[in-house]
Amino acid sequence: MDTHRLKYFLRIAEEGSITRAAGLLGIAQPALSRQLQLLEDELGVQLFRRNRRGVQLTEAGERLRAST
Repeated sequence: MDTHRLKYFLRIAEEGSITRAAGLLGIAQPALSRQLQLLEDELGVQLFRRNRRGVQLTEAGERLRAST
């Protein structure tokens, strides 16, 4: 597992928003979304539920966050 992707995942989880996390990480939002998608593909699970106000961790996302 790529440690940068894990760091990105944790920041998104903290912020509850990909856009806010991207700003804090200093990367473009589409690039961060792509890294998240790659992580989800690698793990074979959806880590976040997307909604109009941001993102919310799924059960799989909660387990990953707890294990880091």
